Amino acid sequence: MTSGVELGADGRPRCSWCLGDDLYTAYHDEEWGRPMRDDAQLFGLLMLEGFQAGLSWRTILHKRQHFHEAFDGWVPERIAAYTDEDIARLMANPGIVRNRLKCEGAVRNAKAYLRLRDEIGSFSDHLWSFVGGETIRRSRTTDWTELPATTPESDAMSKDLRKRGFTFVGSTICYAFMQAAGMVDDHMVGCFLVVEG
Repeated sequence: MTSGVELGADGRPRCSWCLGDDLYTAYHDEEWGRPMRDDAQLFGLLMLEGFQAGLSWRTILHKRQHFHEAFDGWVPERIAAYTDEDIARLMANPGIVRNRLKCEGAVRNAKAYLRLRDEIGSFSDHLWSFVGGETIRRSRTTDWTELPATTPESDAMSKDLRKRGFTFVGSTICYAFMQAAGMVDDHMVGCFLVVEG
């Protein structure tokens, strides 16, 4: 990602990381940083963030629909029941990131999700509890390099999820997830989506 804010093709100032790719720009404008509180959507997003590890979000975003189809719409009950044959099917799918550890991790995460839901009730409420139930808005910056890769909140979320059996949920992944799910608002100074207050 580059730093700062630049004008998009429509003349609106945006976080510069999303420019140069229509799908990425639409993701920034319509999804990134908007509070997400639906259990199923949060589960799917967390799984995609795990698949991003070592890759760019742009890569995952362009494969997102293939992931959705390959993983049965990210329905945890279905994924938790995957067999070796399902893993082989996923590993043969060129539309997704074919990483065996990540595919097997998604199955493990689906099982952990179901246990958490049975114990607590709401996956969303649990995840949002790490930010006190409200979006964190820190001081704005004009440079992406000034944003943290992890925070105490993402450290706590990561530690909790790993203890519950989730995988590919390190603190850096959790922080990126928190940004995407609107738990943290990290739009740059000058971006048209900045909400003050």
